[in-house]
Amino acid sequence: MEKPVAILIFTTVMMSLECLVQSDASTHRYKSGDDVPFYANKVGPFFSPSETYAYFDLPFCQPDNLEKKKESLGEVLNGDRLTFAPYKLEFLVDIDAKVICKKRLTKEEVAQFRTAVALDYYVQMYYDDLPIWAFLGKVEKEGIDDPNEYKYHIYTFYQFEIHYNKDHVIEILVRVDPSFTADVTNDEEVDAEFLYTVVWKETNTPFEKRMDKYMMSSLPHHLEIHWFSILNSCVTIFILMSCLGAIYLRVLRRDIYKLAQDEEFSDNQEETGWKSLHGDVFRYPKCKYLLSSALGCGTQMLAVMVVILCLGVLGVFQPYDRGVLPTALVIIYAITSAVAGFSTVSFYHQLEGSNWLITLSLTGGIFSCPLLLTFFFLNTVAINYGSTAALPLGTIVVILLLWVLLALPSLLLGAIFGKRRRSEFQAPCHTTKCPREVPSQRWYRNVITQMALAGVLPFAVIYIELYYILASVWGHRIYTIYSILFAVFILLLITTALVSIAMAYFQLTAEDHEWWWRSFLCGGSTGLYLFGYSFYYYFSRSDMNGFMQTSFFFGYMACVSYGVFLMLGTVGFHACLLFVRLLYSCIKCE
Repeated sequence: MEKPVAILIFTTVMMSLECLVQSDASTHRYKSGDDVPFYANKVGPFFSPSETYAYFDLPFCQPDNLEKKKESLGEVLNGDRLTFAPYKLEFLVDIDAKVICKKRLTKEEVAQFRTAVALDYYVQMYYDDLPIWAFLGKVEKEGIDDPNEYKYHIYTFYQFEIHYNKDHVIEILVRVDPSFTADVTNDEEVDAEFLYTVVWKETNTPFEKRMDKYMMSSLPHHLEIHWFSILNSCVTIFILMSCLGAIYLRVLRRDIYKLAQDEEFSDNQEETGWKSLHGDVFRYPKCKYLLSSALGCGTQMLAVMVVILCLGVLGVFQPYDRGVLPTALVIIYAITSAVAGFSTVSFYHQLEGSNWLITLSLTGGIFSCPLLLTFFFLNTVAINYGSTAALPLGTIVVILLLWVLLALPSLLLGAIFGKRRRSEFQAPCHTTKCPREVPSQRWYRNVITQMALAGVLPFAVIYIELYYILASVWGHRIYTIYSILFAVFILLLITTALVSIAMAYFQLTAEDHEWWWRSFLCGGSTGLYLFGYSFYYYFSRSDMNGFMQTSFFFGYMACVSYGVFLMLGTVGFHACLLFVRLLYSCIKCE
């Protein structure tokens, strides 16, 4: 039974990845006079990227038959709502000042346009899968001190310049003519004439390189900043390894050498520090079902990140392959539920747990339930705003079916494998029946202080790169340098592991044997720093505003930070578990 299910999941992955590589089924080859697909997508405030609306929510000239494009799952998740544009740009056909329509704007339509211009609305369209942006209008402020006297104009004349190579469209540029505008300053009816021109120019750029300019636009002004980020991370890791190496050479090695050389001495001498905890250091933690679930979900987050970054390095996520990344995230998250089920149940059985089904249920909901609750709240906000960010009912049903028919079976399948391949917990020391009392600790050894200290260095590793990531996700930058991002991610994992080991050692030297949860919390504390940085980015590095944009930003950043907390907490815990095992396997104890 398990083999067909595994084959089905593997086939689904291969088909999904095949779909990701191809952005469009068409050949993108045209003859003179052929219709080239031209879609109007969305409009919205330039500084609030999540607050987007359908193109024809504004009173533009509408075609007689308003036809919508059938969208993929990823396009809907991305907030795209593609409809055929009112412009007709046939291949190699020049057009000189063609009128789309003449219409008399009502007072309500004028007010609607004025509000859009005041909020710096932009228009996004796609021509043969090439993205186009243009601002809706302009505000005249020069020489006017009173904002109530500003003049608001919408552009009514678009000039399209299209570059071609043989039978391929290579590039499209759009310009506005500032002399052709409609004044929408006052609440009165306005006569507006919307028109456009088209000019075709030949170029030598091959079709395979037409997206290169978007990839280049993703780089910052100085690529050296990214290399400085990696160098900074490497220096941080070197300092950490040097400190841990000094601890091992000067302290641990000396203690272990004495214990190994003189067994009678070690028996008679009163044990202090970490050596006195050999009978309690492997005592199972409290709430082991919760720890197992958190570790299982964190392992899944780690698997998702590794797969996504590997696909990015391989070039799967090309600029403006609409919806590819959201689709990949949904499918990969559902499939890697098997990783969560396996790691949760296998570790839970090592801790001699018996209620593995309850633990597995907790694993399935420990991250997905907060995410779903956040999504339903934000989707309700988007519905009230009439934004394209609101997912339609059909898309919600598809996502729920993926979760029920793919994620949950994968979770259960992984749990079955984990249950069958369970093993005993490998502890080099026997655990005593009576737990040792933990001595009172100073304030700087409490959980909150150690979490604050443990998260500083790992966050410093990603601090520089984090700005460009947020500017891409919550702005209009394009991020394509996945190789650098993958290198920073590896450095982040190494730094988290080293910091967690250092914190665990300091805790053991204070004769505190309850390191299980502490190592997880210290490792995951970087997620809290990430959420704190989101406040700084929102208020200091961006111009986002409005209730909807604020809700979306902090709602989804909270979910991302929580996922990072689980992932890095898992890395910190397993690093500490390996360290503690190696440490206590070096001493002789009965």
